[in-house]
Amino acid sequence: MRPGPRCYSQRASLDQKAIAKRDTNMTTPVAIQDLIPDNHCYGCGPENPLGLRIKSYWNGAESVCHYTPRPEQSAGPTQYLYGGTIAGLIDCHCIGTAIAHRYEEDGRDIGDGEPIWCVTGELSVRYLAPTPIDQEVTLRATIEQSAGKKTILTCRVYSGDTLTAEGRVVAIRVADSWRRKDLTNS
Repeated sequence: MRPGPRCYSQRASLDQKAIAKRDTNMTTPVAIQDLIPDNHCYGCGPENPLGLRIKSYWNGAESVCHYTPRPEQSAGPTQYLYGGTIAGLIDCHCIGTAIAHRYEEDGRDIGDGEPIWCVTGELSVRYLAPTPIDQEVTLRATIEQSAGKKTILTCRVYSGDTLTAEGRVVAIRVADSWRRKDLTNS
């Protein structure tokens, strides 16, 4: 098995997801990304077999993601994780967190009803220490502010107990129609 996200559950069909969300005896949490239909994002989309396929878990105050880097994601020195991969992890983890938060604000379970989508309006990353590539990283994201279409999040990246990066993401809620292929910039 190739390294990647630590999955608590295998990808489920939409019917299985609905059952999992409503089964009070279920002890295995379901990731935010696995509850969002038709997600082909490179960083977080379960529909993208070549992507990072991160899994984020929201508890209403914080979301957590555990990710095991792959060897090809190295920086110049092969013992460290590439900064672009770290930025991508922060971006996708925060966008998933913003989506979960917006569902919560609307009083719905993630994935219920009209899909909620957020996109990245701004991403900034501070690299604080090299991130070893040979161990799992943990991302922890929280909501700083949410008003109108904008959600501002902070994310901390840890390798073991060491804080290696911090990120700030401005997520913008968009209409579901933004995903249509026939939209053009006019």
